[in-house]
Amino acid sequence: MKPLLLGIAASFFFAFTFVLNRAMDLSGGSWAWSASLRYFFMVPLLLVLVYFWGGIKPVVAEIKAQPQKWLLWSTVGFGLFYAPLCFASAYGPGWLIAGTWQITILSGSLLAPLFYKEGKKRGGIPFKQLGFSFIILIGVMLMQLEHATELSAATALLCTIPILIASFAYPLGNRKMMEVSSLNTFQRVLGMTLSSLPFWIILSVYAYVTDGLPKTTQIYQSSLVALLSGVCATVLFFAATDLVKKDSQKLGAVEATQSMEVLFALLGEVFLLSSPLPSILSWVGMGVIIAGMVLHSYQTSHKKAIPQKELTY
Repeated sequence: MKPLLLGIAASFFFAFTFVLNRAMDLSGGSWAWSASLRYFFMVPLLLVLVYFWGGIKPVVAEIKAQPQKWLLWSTVGFGLFYAPLCFASAYGPGWLIAGTWQITILSGSLLAPLFYKEGKKRGGIPFKQLGFSFIILIGVMLMQLEHATELSAATALLCTIPILIASFAYPLGNRKMMEVSSLNTFQRVLGMTLSSLPFWIILSVYAYVTDGLPKTTQIYQSSLVALLSGVCATVLFFAATDLVKKDSQKLGAVEATQSMEVLFALLGEVFLLSSPLPSILSWVGMGVIIAGMVLHSYQTSHKKAIPQKELTY
């Protein structure tokens, strides 16, 4: 029961990413500031966390050993992941972004041939898992269908396409860094955050030129995203998976709790932002996504070895 509660708590804190990004957009804040400020605030928080959880020196040593790879894949895994998500928040509610984001499970499966298994041969596309991934895709399509009927096709695409880009960039960057690095999870997140800073600095310059300095409320909300989603949620999720890492079925159950992000994001928008409730079609879509994620996690749990999911929304 404790691992499940920790997993649900993690999904609750992860949901703040989508709710607060939407809040910043509705208040007139630049999406570019929302993205870059979050990672600026992540640096001191992660430095403190890693100081007590693995040490900072190994992180600096690994970055110095392979600076080009750290810069490239950190920019892909964090920059091309989070900036598009923040951009999409200007064109759709947080619950829609959270639901559509679950398509990353499908994207991650399609990327398998780009990586080597045990350093010997390239991975294959897991077609059995793709069946459950397509269930998630159907749910996303149902939610986006309602969104498309309410807004223009161009606006719907501006919401969907950035999330699709992010869904591929996130697993690609993280998996490439896992090949390059021998650090623990929190050290690797710190290293990737530091290595992606050039991207965030360039994006913040763009934000300043186009929108001026960020508002005080946006600075405050970005710091909350960094703390709640970047630190609290990640620590809770990995604490949950550590408790059950030797039991594949329980691990699958913990991973399935992350489907709750969609519901938490919806509730957050309704109660904090006074957003209207979605239509029945969107409710059906959310239900299909949650069912697909649960089935996907349980199917994956029957494999002999299951890598921990890299969740740092």
